[in-house]
Amino acid sequence: MLHPSYKELFQVMNETKENDQIEITSRYTLALAAAKRARQIQQGSAPLVEATAKEKNLSVAVREMNAGLVHVCKEEAN
Repeated sequence: MLHPSYKELFQVMNETKENDQIEITSRYTLALAAAKRARQIQQGSAPLVEATAKEKNLSVAVREMNAGLVHVCKEEAN
């Protein structure tokens, strides 16, 4: 079993969301958010949680989401 579960991530992210952030209702949204944050870390953004050199960026991103440090905002139209 994976930790954290999707249910746990839904709960954490929805409890800590603010007004301009969307409610997370699908696993697809979680996967996209984790992938986007992992790419940001890969491109040089500092991790928001302690990370080891061997830990993969996606694992760090999921831990950040589970800690309530990463949120999903509505995309602005250009």
